[in-house]
Amino acid sequence: MQNEKYISEIVANVIKSMQGETATPAPEKRLKGVFDTMSEALAAVDTAYKQLRGYSVEQREKMIAKIREYTRAEAENMAKLGVEETGMGRVSDKIIKHMLVADKTPGTEDLSPSVRTGDCGMTLVEMAPFGVIGSITPSTNPSETVICNSMGMIAGGNAVVFNPHPNACRTANYAVDLINRAVLEAGGPENVAVSVVKPTRETSDEMVKSPIVRMLVATGGPGVVKMLLSSGKKAIGAGAGNPPVIVDDTADIEKAAKDIVAGASFDNNLPCIAEKECFAFDNITDRLMSLMEQNGAYRLNAEQTEKLKGIALVEKDGKYDINKKWVGKDAGKFLKALGIESDARLIICETEASHPFVQVEMMMPILAIVRVNNIEEAIALAVQAEHGNRHSAHIHSKNIDNLSNFAKAVETTIFVKNAPSYAGIGAGGEGYTTFTIAGPTGEGLTAAHSFTRQRRCVLVDSFHII
Repeated sequence: MQNEKYISEIVANVIKSMQGETATPAPEKRLKGVFDTMSEALAAVDTAYKQLRGYSVEQREKMIAKIREYTRAEAENMAKLGVEETGMGRVSDKIIKHMLVADKTPGTEDLSPSVRTGDCGMTLVEMAPFGVIGSITPSTNPSETVICNSMGMIAGGNAVVFNPHPNACRTANYAVDLINRAVLEAGGPENVAVSVVKPTRETSDEMVKSPIVRMLVATGGPGVVKMLLSSGKKAIGAGAGNPPVIVDDTADIEKAAKDIVAGASFDNNLPCIAEKECFAFDNITDRLMSLMEQNGAYRLNAEQTEKLKGIALVEKDGKYDINKKWVGKDAGKFLKALGIESDARLIICETEASHPFVQVEMMMPILAIVRVNNIEEAIALAVQAEHGNRHSAHIHSKNIDNLSNFAKAVETTIFVKNAPSYAGIGAGGEGYTTFTIAGPTGEGLTAAHSFTRQRRCVLVDSFHII
């Protein structure tokens, strides 16, 4: 009920925002903070950081508040632009993601100083900025990641230079412009967030190697994370995931069916936290699939499943990979390619655990369902399908031992029980929102504190008043 209430509130805000005016930058004007070359961007952001150091925490919070305001107002613009540019996802769901970023990304309240006193005096530890942060952002959540990262980084006193995914640079750069317009209106310096018109591997290399950049943050695949970790600089890497969901025979099957369809179909399964494969107890699988059909899923037979494999995947040397042309497409488009007319949000099919729909991270509204005999088999297969990414995993169960044993075995950064996957990033669940979930480097769900370093100030023989 909490999930439904929260999502309903977001949808109501989305409708309200869509009825209002939005502050879209005039197309003939140059986007603020977006430069022709990485060298220009780096020089500008370096100047901005030096200026930002003179601003108080209270002033930074005013900048964050204004970014929230602009994000709410322009959520529809960015959602439409993202779908138009990348061809991936759903506008309505992307609006919700922007609202989550606006409402639930932490600001300066996430920075918590600590004090220790004793016979020798007082020691103060504060969270200080790194300086200029270099950030690589994905095509799946381009504007959401830019805004979420910028809010946390600016809250921590940093400035940021982005090298967006080339296939989503218009959307990402729109968000960079939004950040700068909001910060300037709040009285902050210009170019606290910068980017380049045409991001490339060369601009990325220049950003990574620049002495101006003191910290690196990557949200993307394993290749980009590996590159950042070999840079010799402090790096935060948000890598891949292939999140499994288990449904046992103690679960509320009606709720599980509804929640899994909602989570796995959200933004056409682009979020890295989404349910990518399902392991269901044999004695409830038929009922689960039937209820999923009642909640917006379309069930394929074995022949249709094989045809879909030929559309969604490509095979090379006996190994399967995603067909990038189909990532994030609506379920209806896949079904139409199969000769089926349907407005379903999610495609479900029954397979063996070895099927590529189970083993490959699809990022498509396709969910393979595997029958299992017991919790031991479910956990073993789910852990294997997650491939040690330790990103996200989900379970529907009322058995406390099953819940605990799966959590211990899978070791994921996010573990959601009896809810849609998006509860793990604050949509209907407790906790804040982020689109940079750093499993490989261990920071977990990043926020302002993730983009700071500790500084210790020691005063001996004073301010210990006991």
